[in-house]
Amino acid sequence: MTLSERLSAYAQLTRLNKPIGILLLLWPTLWGLWLAADGMPDPMILVIFILGTILMRSAGCAMNDFADRRIDPHVSRTRNRPLAAGIISPREAVFVAAGLSICAFLLILPLNWLTIQLSVPALFLAASYPFTKRFFAMPQAYLGIAFSFGIPMAFAAQTGNVPPIAWLLVLANLFWVIAYDTEYALVDLADDLKIDIKTSAITFGQFNVMAVMLCHLIFLSLLAYAGMLLQRGIWFYGALLIVLGLVMIQYRMIRDRDPALCFQAFLHNNRVGAVIFAGILLDTLA
Repeated sequence: MTLSERLSAYAQLTRLNKPIGILLLLWPTLWGLWLAADGMPDPMILVIFILGTILMRSAGCAMNDFADRRIDPHVSRTRNRPLAAGIISPREAVFVAAGLSICAFLLILPLNWLTIQLSVPALFLAASYPFTKRFFAMPQAYLGIAFSFGIPMAFAAQTGNVPPIAWLLVLANLFWVIAYDTEYALVDLADDLKIDIKTSAITFGQFNVMAVMLCHLIFLSLLAYAGMLLQRGIWFYGALLIVLGLVMIQYRMIRDRDPALCFQAFLHNNRVGAVIFAGILLDTLA
């Protein structure tokens, strides 16, 4: 391959060409930073967390493709990924994941010791998640914990401690991740049933659409409770009302379990994260 072709393959391996995963990981981290600071967080901390999110999400994608290297060729949506197609070797994928993880760790070294300590379980969760689809009936829940760890790390970096409200936000985000990643799993439902891997879309069975909506409603209820504890104002709750409308739109997308519409519903969650962040931002400025 030429250099440009190899760089393109690495971009596909790390999903830099599809930034939706980075955004879905970044929004809760930004919520945590702004709520911890009750306004604009420290600029250096903000830059470190944005770059760290990009690096860790990219590393996680490389590790995911390594773990799924024998599964992806049998799934229509993933069979052309560079590792599944033989463009990149498994060893290369592991080296990419390790290199990006090391860069992310070096990035947080200027932060306090508590943040550095929290990065260890965060790294473990990111690296181990791809393997849970073999034995865990609800890998989306495991992913939810991994995708929520930016919240306590944000509080630790900004304030030096992790208060109970941070863990309440983690719980809220966990339900959001289960909701949108189940929508994502609905896209591959037919293929996943054939190759016998485990996803929440399969575990919930005929109730999977209802489960997605219930997780969304629990997510919004927990955020509303967190807002009450943090004495948030009208902008915050207005954002939650808008998100409730967005969730209703997602229901119309997924109710028939059409794979293309389920994928659009998954992508639609970027708007959910952005609206909540806008609500937090405007509320702190009010």
